Amino acid sequence: MTTDRFVRIFAGTFILISLLLGVQGSPLFHNANWLWFTAFVGANLLQSGFTRFCPLEMILKKLGVKEAGAAA
Repeated sequence: MTTDRFVRIFAGTFILISLLLGVQGSPLFHNANWLWFTAFVGANLLQSGFTRFCPLEMILKKLGVKEAGAAA
């Protein structure tokens, strides 16, 4: 798997988990403040689309995950 796929999987997972914990109709509801985490993930995805700066991608590269454009 590539860094792009990992970033999408992590972002999607964190958004779904924070929605489960933050939306009152959810069976796993904990506190509405979890929705701030959803906003943070969304804002980070938006800014990384423009700036190409993504902290998770940098961490994944240091861990040896290959980039999307890298030759196999």
